Amino acid sequence: MQYTHNTLSENTRGQSVELLNRHLAAAVDLHAQVKQAHWNVRGSSFSAVHELFDNAAIEVGTYADLMAERAAALGGTAYGSVHVAAERSFLVPYPLGVAEARQHIFALSQAFSAFGQSAREAIGLSTSHGDPVTADLFTQVTRGMDRQLWLIESHEARS
Repeated sequence: MQYTHNTLSENTRGQSVELLNRHLAAAVDLHAQVKQAHWNVRGSSFSAVHELFDNAAIEVGTYADLMAERAAALGGTAYGSVHVAAERSFLVPYPLGVAEARQHIFALSQAFSAFGQSAREAIGLSTSHGDPVTADLFTQVTRGMDRQLWLIESHEARS
């Protein structure tokens, strides 16, 4: 941990940095998964889904940046390289060779759902170890993940 005048204890900051880095690795992975879908989607809904995935990637990148900057602001190091993401991401690996929009939508729905669930749990963990600001960041991330999941699932609505 780097020295900072932040008034949270070093223990609290360390726990938050660990939690943030866990989700940063998954966010880097999720961003790559969304771009994989964006580059390879095919089908009659190509244009709309291609744009949807591009916008989702931008959103995920924004959340990754927020988590990395929060980790650094707490005196930690943000571990956001693709090598770290490959080692530490808790997401299921993205299926390669997928082309149809509905297959990408299914895979991304699962990934956004898993990320959102973990971020939701991180709200409680951050709160319990005394960092309501990091909990608030995870609330913002969860809200965004829920929205992206809704947008993605809306392209394959089931009755």
